Amino acid sequence: MTVDTRSNTMVHRRAFLKSATGVALGLQGLYACAARSAGDQPVAARSGAAARSSLALQPDPAGILDLPEGFSYRVLSRAGDRMSDGLFEPDSHDGMAAFAVDGDPDRCLIVRNHEIGASRTSGGAFGRDHALANGLDSALIFDRAADGRPLLGGTTTLLVNTRTGTVERSHLSLAGTATNCAGGPTPWGSWLTCEETQERPGANAQKMHGFVFEVPASAPGLVAPVALTAMGRFRHEATAIDPATGIVYLTEDEGDGLFYRFLPNSPGELARGGRLQALVVRDRPGADTRNWSSNDFALQTPYAVDWVDLKDVDAPDGDLRLRGRKAGAALFTRGEGCATAIENGRAVIYFVTSDGGPAKIGQVWRHVPSEEAAGGGVLSLFVEGRSSAEFEMIDNIAASPFGHLVLCEDGPGDNFLRAVTPSGRVIPLARNAMPEKSELAGACFAPDGRTMFVNIQRPGITLAITGDWTRLTAA
Repeated sequence: MTVDTRSNTMVHRRAFLKSATGVALGLQGLYACAARSAGDQPVAARSGAAARSSLALQPDPAGILDLPEGFSYRVLSRAGDRMSDGLFEPDSHDGMAAFAVDGDPDRCLIVRNHEIGASRTSGGAFGRDHALANGLDSALIFDRAADGRPLLGGTTTLLVNTRTGTVERSHLSLAGTATNCAGGPTPWGSWLTCEETQERPGANAQKMHGFVFEVPASAPGLVAPVALTAMGRFRHEATAIDPATGIVYLTEDEGDGLFYRFLPNSPGELARGGRLQALVVRDRPGADTRNWSSNDFALQTPYAVDWVDLKDVDAPDGDLRLRGRKAGAALFTRGEGCATAIENGRAVIYFVTSDGGPAKIGQVWRHVPSEEAAGGGVLSLFVEGRSSAEFEMIDNIAASPFGHLVLCEDGPGDNFLRAVTPSGRVIPLARNAMPEKSELAGACFAPDGRTMFVNIQRPGITLAITGDWTRLTAA
């Protein structure tokens, strides 16, 4: 069997650049929500609106993941497993995406984040004393601590056989970064991994951190770690791309964060630079979207938006969001997951604020970009939680092939996977049954739509879930 190579990734990139919409690429890693008719507008969930669905969760005898009857999972890999490259699977599994393998519908490539901070000295790929890093090209390790130990964050790549539910190959694909939390897939077959930190040079690091890195899914080993500095230095969380324009949307995990977009100089070639902007609610400069003490932003109300250019985006002082606010950018609290859905042939960007809303348990926002590449667009509040019975502390988000959003929870108690229907009803999909009650992360679907992958961050497990997903549409 032949797996994609780096040159194949470049072919996909060139095809994207030749296409005005990029849709012909099949939106690798991006999933088209079921198209709504012009009159079928979503109605978002409020208190008491959570669905009572037929997908009742059944206790897992193994104590890992509760699922509805008829659904099952396989454990693909665990932290500490020996990978195909001889290194160990790092812990702290977080965001990830699945990508097609050309000519092989039974296999896909997964690129997976590991949210290991710069101060951590264990749980990485290189063994207890980091000796396994000594045999690697030092240019492929982005950064080291002052004592020479490599930073342990980064990404791993898995070749998964979805027919057998097994991992056929695995390797470290990005090394020496820190706190790789979420990110997002690109239409040309790569993963954007985001550092959720602004670590500075000191005992734990020799370089600045807080950047986005690109990892081609088809890369057979470690990739050159190139920080995409033009996309800004801040506590990055997630990305989503409009395939029609190549514009990248970015969230920021700060209590007073912003929502950003990056206009690349050359769509599909992010390392060539571009302009970073922050969202401004038109006629409401400095708007506070949190809805903590008042209903400033009503559900399903469209708000026209503009974008303000940001300068000095490498932000050595970590003040990019503060300067953006002074320029009129809107405040979003704890920006988390971000995903692209295709609705009626157009890209729609959904993103999460983890503790937004009166109950401080989360909001889902919906942004419809302007048809003009550099235009404004429309923002609306799609879902806002009023009760933990609906959801609590949403983190990663994914668009499913069946018209639903999938939400991963990162709350203080039980953590669930939730589905949100196009009408805004919330349905429980799974519950973490492990005693640590860790967050669920990285939900994504295989390109054929039959398997959903998800991580349990601690102790670090990647699962493949199968079942009749069409039952979601009837729930």
